[in-house]
Amino acid sequence: MAVKERVGVVVSDKMDKTVVVAIENRAPHPKYKKIMVRTERYKVHDEENACKTGDRVRIQETRPLSRHKRWQVIENLTNPSTPSQETTASQETEA
Repeated sequence: MAVKERVGVVVSDKMDKTVVVAIENRAPHPKYKKIMVRTERYKVHDEENACKTGDRVRIQETRPLSRHKRWQVIENLTNPSTPSQETTASQETEA
């Protein structure tokens, strides 16, 4: 089964090791054809507290980490200087 990935914007970083990511979905109304905007908000695990409000991030579904957290940050698209988990994992295997 494929792993779900989404791209969204961090709207809150006030919790420790957790950020809230908003993802907008635009789709036409079935009858009236007006473009409707639906926003989904996910609580996402951020191990290094690297993400700040306004950052665009790529998130990936994972096992349940707490009551509401089922996603984790895999890449910060706004500030790519922060290392992702895949990069650090590949460096550890080389050493």
